[in-house]
Amino acid sequence: MTAGEGDDALAVVPATPRSRFAWCVTGSGHYLEESMALAARLPDVDLFLSAAGEEVLPLYKLGLEALRKRFRVLRDKSASGVPVGMLYDDVYHTVVVAPATSNTVAKCAFGISDSLPTNMFAQAGKLGIPGIVFACDTEPVVVTKSPHDWVTLRPRRIELENVERLMQIDFCQVVSSPAELEAALDTRLKELSLAWNTSSS
Repeated sequence: MTAGEGDDALAVVPATPRSRFAWCVTGSGHYLEESMALAARLPDVDLFLSAAGEEVLPLYKLGLEALRKRFRVLRDKSASGVPVGMLYDDVYHTVVVAPATSNTVAKCAFGISDSLPTNMFAQAGKLGIPGIVFACDTEPVVVTKSPHDWVTLRPRRIELENVERLMQIDFCQVVSSPAELEAALDTRLKELSLAWNTSSS
């Protein structure tokens, strides 16, 4: 199956174990466009969308049909998180959650797995697969782009505490900006002896 072919189909186990990135999209618009641009520069990426992520993407003019031209897209359409099974089949070497809502961060920090991204994060950790989480609410003041304007948010203490708690989770690296996310991905590529795509087309 090539990138973008089909939808919600489980992947064929690759000839090389753990040869793909699993990129999870939640319902956050915080640097969503920048995050997706980074995903497009990586080799061999599959997108895992939460129900909220699927709703938010079109608000930022990131439609599913366009995404399917670059990625294999898996949607949160099963109660048991069926696509998570590809982790057990040794398909993925890295799980990225970017951007991650404060809701997703809280769930991951407390071991709650009730969406496709949180299931992917939890099961990856149990398998020793590294995870990178781009958390949204990491500073006392966060300026973020809504679909129509820029908004200033002031995360509560509980959101900041959940980010700190998430940092203690095994096999998890938390980043707080697109630059940090790019640096973490660059380090991971080097660990895997891989390189950025020279073109995102």
